[in-house]
Amino acid sequence: MTVAAILTNKGPEVVSARPDQTLEAAAKLMTERRIGSVLVREGDEVVGILSERDIVRAIAAKGAAALGMPVSSAMTREVVFGHPSDTVDRVLGLMTERRIRHLPVKDGGRLIGLVSIGDVVKKRIEDVEQEAEGLRAFVHGAG
Repeated sequence: MTVAAILTNKGPEVVSARPDQTLEAAAKLMTERRIGSVLVREGDEVVGILSERDIVRAIAAKGAAALGMPVSSAMTREVVFGHPSDTVDRVLGLMTERRIRHLPVKDGGRLIGLVSIGDVVKKRIEDVEQEAEGLRAFVHGAG
């Protein structure tokens, strides 16, 4: 029921882009990897996050020329981080409140993974299904 449990199943891989890469290169990377965002890093430091929405906004503002612009021109600079001990419900609330779909996770200042809204919803559904199965077993055992 925590982010740590999600990352245990999902794994620690985080796909990244550099601030100087073009939006086109980042979009191709996201398409190839079938993901909706990339962390923007300079070395080990996270300097932003770029989502599909950020790319769409840039294209809406600048047209096709936006694809030649650097990732740094469209990325979100204020990155919100989660912690492995965060509950699924807390993360869902945070994502809803901040209107974000991707949450990088740090432990002790070290990046350890990234969870998406899809990962969190999937875990929540699994938890509810397990609880329902437990209740069914209890009811059938009590009868």
